[in-house]
Amino acid sequence: MASINVSGPIIAIDTDLLSAEVHTEGYVSGVKAGTLLDKTTGARDNSFGLDIADFLLEPTWDDDPGADSEHPYHGHDAVHGDLPKRYVEGPQICTQAGSLDHQIIRGDEWVAVRQWFTWQWATYGREPGSRWEQTLVFIDGLRYFLCADRITSANAVDELIFRLDMPGHLKHSAGDSFEQIYLSYHGYIPSSEFIEDFPPDGRFLYERGDAAIPEHMIRARQVTMPDGSAGPWLAGITLDPSVVFQAWCHQRGYVCFIEEIGGRPVKAGESFGAAYAVGWFDDIAEAEATSSSFRGARELDVREGGWELRPRHFGPLRG
Repeated sequence: MASINVSGPIIAIDTDLLSAEVHTEGYVSGVKAGTLLDKTTGARDNSFGLDIADFLLEPTWDDDPGADSEHPYHGHDAVHGDLPKRYVEGPQICTQAGSLDHQIIRGDEWVAVRQWFTWQWATYGREPGSRWEQTLVFIDGLRYFLCADRITSANAVDELIFRLDMPGHLKHSAGDSFEQIYLSYHGYIPSSEFIEDFPPDGRFLYERGDAAIPEHMIRARQVTMPDGSAGPWLAGITLDPSVVFQAWCHQRGYVCFIEEIGGRPVKAGESFGAAYAVGWFDDIAEAEATSSSFRGARELDVREGGWELRPRHFGPLRG
């Protein structure tokens, strides 16, 4: 039966098929690096954390007239490439929030953690105060967890973007920790493609085209087991592909799995977000089946009585 135990800032989670930790102090948001264990195969994630939250942006260069010099966004380099971006609100949650308010909810055969944070500074004359909320649900019988990020904007922004790591950045040394990567909008990529650094827009960049939204948004890697054999796939599935503005998978000393959601007009007080399935799959066909069964969901609602992905027709696994 799913259980959850708290020791200071460490929230330890166990189901029949998974174990994981959520840390509410230090490097925060999402699932702590290296703690997502697949009890079926013994595979463990080799990431910097899963569903890790960053900041709010908009797709315009800082070097446009009227640039805000107090919080510069450093583009035109190997780390950020030539993708126009500038900050809207910060700081970066994972590295600079320090601690997160949270709530634990227990149910029959599932447990959930909610976390939230209010951004503390804003740029270009805007007011800080946008709120990020994250929900993670771990369910008996599943080798993946469900999660969602929701942003409520304090400002009107023409193209507001939320940046996160999805599923999470991949640690490796010359491709030693993974066999291959799969991007649903590109295909299979061998680990040998990630030996030398290259920028986000160098290779494997996804940019939304509203006329051709992909059927799936799956970003995954097949891990290498300690004995050198090929293991299962660790995947991050965005359940409504249309919410993804840009996503990249580039090498910068590690494989950087950045995803950005939104990129549409938002009024002050309005919210937007995305829902995901993150975890272990035997193959990509299994990940695609999960993606199809939840396709279109953007919100994950958790209450004392149960949990629910929205839209409601994704009901077979409701608590």
